Amino acid sequence: MINKLIIIGASGHGKVAADCAEASRRFSEIRFLDQAYPEQKTNAHWDVVAHADEAMKYVASDTLFFVAIGNNAIRAKVTDELLAQHCSFATLVHPSAHVSRHSEIGLGSLICANATVNIASKIGQGCIINTAASVDHDCVLGDFVHVAPGSRLAGNVTVEEQSFIGIGSAIIQGCTIGRRSIVGAGSTVLSNISEHTIVAGSPAKKINNNN
Repeated sequence: MINKLIIIGASGHGKVAADCAEASRRFSEIRFLDQAYPEQKTNAHWDVVAHADEAMKYVASDTLFFVAIGNNAIRAKVTDELLAQHCSFATLVHPSAHVSRHSEIGLGSLICANATVNIASKIGQGCIINTAASVDHDCVLGDFVHVAPGSRLAGNVTVEEQSFIGIGSAIIQGCTIGRRSIVGAGSTVLSNISEHTIVAGSPAKKINNNN
């Protein structure tokens, strides 16, 4: 029986992940590992018990891991390293979130409070659907995508690997956001965005490359 959770990353995002885990009532014990240990020994209501490099000491049949690192690329790297060591991962869904039973949520993803994932959507591995964000029907999110708080994805939107959708953004139906792109806060996306591109504004326009 799984009843322990080890969270990698004792940051603000880590607090949110731990709060979601606690609210789910799946875990009797939640602890953190972080690069700042031993200087940092607590994160809100939870203990930081070891350095992040010591994760292998906590591998056990009753323990799951979760990577709570906001940076998409670093979250992907750490997740891949832990998977290579045969760590088992949790997927965390806050009880107040609405997740259609006809959707797919990838391993190690976080669905935060009041978020929505609608029917026939596919959420990749290690994604973050943040507070009150919504992903409508038939959307496809690649691995390690972050949809920031209050963002809105209409139906049939594709967001490719490691892209970031800024807080309060809106993306109209059918658009594709290319891999490792960034949509600035409060933007309105009305057309496809190429990979490695930073856009902002309403309507969103390219302002830089993200290499």
